[in-house]
Amino acid sequence: MKFLALIAANLKRKKLRTLLTILSILVAFILYGYLSAISRALNQGVSVAGADRLMVRHKVSIAQPLPASYAGRIARVPGVQAVTHASWFGGIYQDPKNFFAQMAVVPEAWLAMYPEFLLPADQREAWRRTRTGVVVGRKTAQKFGWKIGDRIPLQATVWRKMDGSSGWEFDLVGIYDGAEKGTDDTQFFFRYDYFDEARQFGKGLVGWYIVRVQDPAAAAAVAQRIDDEFANSPWETKAETEGAFLRGWAKQIGDITTIMAAILSAVFFTILLVAGNTMAQSVRERTDEIGVLKALGFTNAQVLALVLAESCLLAGLGGTLGMGIAWLLISSGDPTRGALPIFFFPTANLLLGFGLILALGLAAGILPAAQAMRLRIAEALRR
Repeated sequence: MKFLALIAANLKRKKLRTLLTILSILVAFILYGYLSAISRALNQGVSVAGADRLMVRHKVSIAQPLPASYAGRIARVPGVQAVTHASWFGGIYQDPKNFFAQMAVVPEAWLAMYPEFLLPADQREAWRRTRTGVVVGRKTAQKFGWKIGDRIPLQATVWRKMDGSSGWEFDLVGIYDGAEKGTDDTQFFFRYDYFDEARQFGKGLVGWYIVRVQDPAAAAAVAQRIDDEFANSPWETKAETEGAFLRGWAKQIGDITTIMAAILSAVFFTILLVAGNTMAQSVRERTDEIGVLKALGFTNAQVLALVLAESCLLAGLGGTLGMGIAWLLISSGDPTRGALPIFFFPTANLLLGFGLILALGLAAGILPAAQAMRLRIAEALRR
């Protein structure tokens, strides 16, 4: 700490150069924050996926339905604790741009399967009593200004009603919150019995099943038993853990983790060159001063530490400011206006960011610091 004034004075020597370097690092870490939030959003739910839950879909595609009668047979498979199902609706609210997931489910079984969806007891009871009742996530309710008691119309794109009309209306009876930050609170759940009775075709079919296993360690074995149960039937199944299912869903867009790593690697390599060049120039410009410091009794180790501390301070200022700005901007809301179901700066990525700041500072300063450490007093003073 006693050399902090000396380090700060060195950074202020070329103020414009220092400012531009800090701004370059700042922009890089703002980008890092946004890419972290986008990556988490596109891999939505993987971090909070239940280790004891399986997804059972049609073997060909999730777009192919399964018979509702499969529920009883799945429940009898050894190792299965509970089973429920969901069916995709895909309706439009006011404008096709207003996208949010809409699913027909069995209320009590669904909430029991997903305890991370927090719904007050009175709203649970209202959903049980109201055939046209719907429960939506907090984020979606806030986006459209919905409140309990509202009548919500949806225009069907596939599922027409018995009379041939495409207009469906639901009564909002509950608004759920997520138990964890990564829980998707944009979804729209309504009752399967109402949906199945009112739709024109597809009666007795469901989209996919969700299964809770008794022992998470045996999830793979239970999944195989379920697939074996329906092997060679007209509706063969593909069972997998919920985490694997969600990762597969995200990979339909692309390998988000690899894409993010590639972008960040290119950005940080460029910033490393910029910061390294700044430190190298700074050391060359004060070669004689380094010689004086050594003549006054500064050891090689102290000179090395001073240059590395200067480099780390430079990276720390830019990186900390960048992540702070990124956190504030990300906290202000999703820039896609709801296209991403969750959008926040993950704590793990925030902590990793501070590690990257330290690594950037050390990498940018190590060569100039080593050069300064090896500098001979007589040679430095001659320059």
